[in-house]
Amino acid sequence: MVPSQDAGGAVRPAAVSARGWGWRHAGRSRPAVHALDLDIAPGERVLLLGPSGAGKSTLLHALAGVLGDINDDGESGDADESGSLLVDGAVPRAQRGRAGLMQQDPETQVVLSRVGDDVAFGAENLAVPRDAIWARVHEALADVGLAHLPLDHPTSALSGGQKQRLALAGILAMRPGLILLDEPTANLDPDGVLEVRDAVARCLDKTGATLVVVEHRVSVWKDLVDRIVVLQPGSSSESAVLLDGPPDRVLREARTMLAAAGVWVPGYVPATRTRDLVPAPGTGNLLLAAEQLAVSRERPRRKGFRRIPPVPVQDGVAAQVRAGQALAVTGPNGAGKSTFALTLAGLLEPVSGKVSASLDLSQGAGIDPYKWKAEQLISRVGTVFQEPEHQFVTGKVLDELLFGPRHLGHGEERVDELLERLRLTHVVDANPYTLSGGEKRRLSVATVLAASPQVLVLDEPTFGQDANTWAELASFLSELLDAGTAVVSVTHDAEFTAALGGVELRMAAAEVVAP
Repeated sequence: MVPSQDAGGAVRPAAVSARGWGWRHAGRSRPAVHALDLDIAPGERVLLLGPSGAGKSTLLHALAGVLGDINDDGESGDADESGSLLVDGAVPRAQRGRAGLMQQDPETQVVLSRVGDDVAFGAENLAVPRDAIWARVHEALADVGLAHLPLDHPTSALSGGQKQRLALAGILAMRPGLILLDEPTANLDPDGVLEVRDAVARCLDKTGATLVVVEHRVSVWKDLVDRIVVLQPGSSSESAVLLDGPPDRVLREARTMLAAAGVWVPGYVPATRTRDLVPAPGTGNLLLAAEQLAVSRERPRRKGFRRIPPVPVQDGVAAQVRAGQALAVTGPNGAGKSTFALTLAGLLEPVSGKVSASLDLSQGAGIDPYKWKAEQLISRVGTVFQEPEHQFVTGKVLDELLFGPRHLGHGEERVDELLERLRLTHVVDANPYTLSGGEKRRLSVATVLAASPQVLVLDEPTFGQDANTWAELASFLSELLDAGTAVVSVTHDAEFTAALGGVELRMAAAEVVAP
C-alpha cells in the first residue's frame, strides 16, 4: 500500500495519465475502452460521462489497481491491455492505497459486520494510528449522514442506500489522494443525494484530493467539478474521449450531441411510449393484496420456549397490486421499501399481517405467496433485486435469459426480443459478471421478463442507466402494463414513476416498537 499523506499528514493529490490506453475483458470480442488519451492534474475534479457500456467503470477499476482480469504480476490472462495508464507516474496496481474506489454495488464493499469497524477497515490497512482512525470514522459517518448510527450497528441491517453511504464513509476515512466514485448517488433518495455530494465536496475542500466521478445525472455534480470528460464505447475506431472541457461549455455547445448519446443533461427527460389507457386506481383485476403488513429482514429468535419476533421496519402497510397497473414504492433510504417489496413478492415471511394472492394469480397454488414452490413463484411473480449479481446463475448472458423459460417449460421466443429491446445483443456470449453496471441491471430485468410473470417487482430498475436505455426500459414496461402485467417498482426516480403512471405508496422512515 502506498500512503496518500506526506510526512506531515497532509493528503497528496494524485495525478492521472493515459496514453492510448485500452482494455478488453477476457471472453469479450470488443474492448471496453479503446485508445484513451487523458491527463488529470493533481487536485482536479472530473465528471466522467458516456452511455452505458462506454467503459467508465472499467477505467475507474483500472485507476484503483483492482481491474479484475489482471494480477499483481501484471499478467492479464485472456484479457488484453494496450497503451499506458499511470497514477503518479506508476502503474495503478503498484499504487494501491493512493486511490479510494466506491463501486456501483455498495454490497460488494461491506467487509465487516459492524458499522464502525467497516468504516475503519481501509484506514487500518493504511496503518493510520488508532486514535486518528476513530476520529476519522466519526467524522466520515457525520459527513455522509450516518452519525446517528451506533458504531456497533450491524451492517446487515442497513438499506441499500445506507450501505452506499457507508462505503463512501470508508473511503473518506482513508483520505486517499485519488477519489473514484462510480454512480455514488444511484440508490439514494433526493436528500441523500445532496448529502453525499456535499460530503464529497467537504472532503475535497479539506484534503485537495483528485476526484473522478461517474454519474449519469449531470446536474448533481456539474457545479462541483472542473471538467466533464465524455467517453464513447470502446468498439469505436476513434479515440475513447468524445468530449472534454469545462462543464458549462461542454453542456452548452454539445447539449444535443450529449442527449443523443444518452447523457442525462440538465432539464432533459427522454420521451417514452404513451400508454394506451392508464387504469384508474382500484380498477383492474386484483392480483396481490397486503393487509396490516409488518416487515423485517431479521428472523425470529428463540429465548427458551418463547419465540421472539423481529422488530419490523414498517408496520400496518396496506397495498393492492392490480393487473395493468403500476405501483411505485417511494420514500427515504432506510424506510423499508425493499423489505416490503420482497415480502410482497413472497420472498420474505411477514412479521405480522398478511400478503394474499387472488385466484387469478394463484391458480391453485394457495393464497400465501411465501408458501409457493420456486417454480410456482417465478412463473407468477418475478423479482429484480437491487443488486443484479444476486440473481445470476450461469456464466453467459444468453444462458441467463434461457434459464427461466427452460426450467418452466416455456417457449424461448421472447429472448431475442429482450436482447434487442434492452440493448444486450453485443454481449450475448459474455459472462454476466463482466458487464457494466447498467448492462447488469438490464440483464437482471430481462431474465425475469423471460419467464413471463403476471407481476413484476423491480427494486431500483433504472439505476445506472443512460437516458436512452432508461427510455427503452420505461417504454417496454408500459407495453407490459397495457398487456395486463402488474409492475411494482421501488424507486427514487420521479421521472420513471411519472412515465409509468399508476399509484404511489410512499413510506416514511419511522421507528417501530417491537410487538
